[in-house]
Amino acid sequence: MRVGLFGGSFNPVHEGHAHVAETALIRLGLDRVVWLVSPQNPLKGQPEPLDRRLAEVARFAVGPSMQVSAAEAALGSPYSIDTIRLLKAHNPGVRFVWVMGADSLAGLHRWKGWTQIFRELPIAVVARPSVEIKALTSPAARRFASARVPAGALLTSPTPAWTYLSAPLNFASSTALRERGSAKSR
Repeated sequence: MRVGLFGGSFNPVHEGHAHVAETALIRLGLDRVVWLVSPQNPLKGQPEPLDRRLAEVARFAVGPSMQVSAAEAALGSPYSIDTIRLLKAHNPGVRFVWVMGADSLAGLHRWKGWTQIFRELPIAVVARPSVEIKALTSPAARRFASARVPAGALLTSPTPAWTYLSAPLNFASSTALRERGSAKSR
């Protein structure tokens, strides 16, 4: 089984997140994409309550190949590296791939254990508007430049391995949605 792990706070979730998950599912031939809704992102402020975000994510993660999970809350760790290691340990027959938007790659070097994430599983980065150059010149992309492979080779390549999936762009943004909400409440 080939499973994409798509982590995030999804605060709020939007069409751009669905676009990233669906692009990875189709382009990589995944059997499933698991949306790992983080209880809190250590690099961001306090999100909306987890139960509310899980319910909202379920509205966007549609279809039998999409699954919504609160695994990080159950683990008691907001760190992706911990979640990845536990899921791999409990699912030895599954080939996992980490799925992220290019905006996440741009800041990946600030994540706890980011170099270990590259060594634990392959990474699929989906194009996002206005961040391609920033993502592809980021510390993470530069550090693992020699590990970049074509999409078709990602799931069979030894780690570290990552690919950049160009796709039609979806301009939805959690940051913009939060800013619009703040402006309305003033």
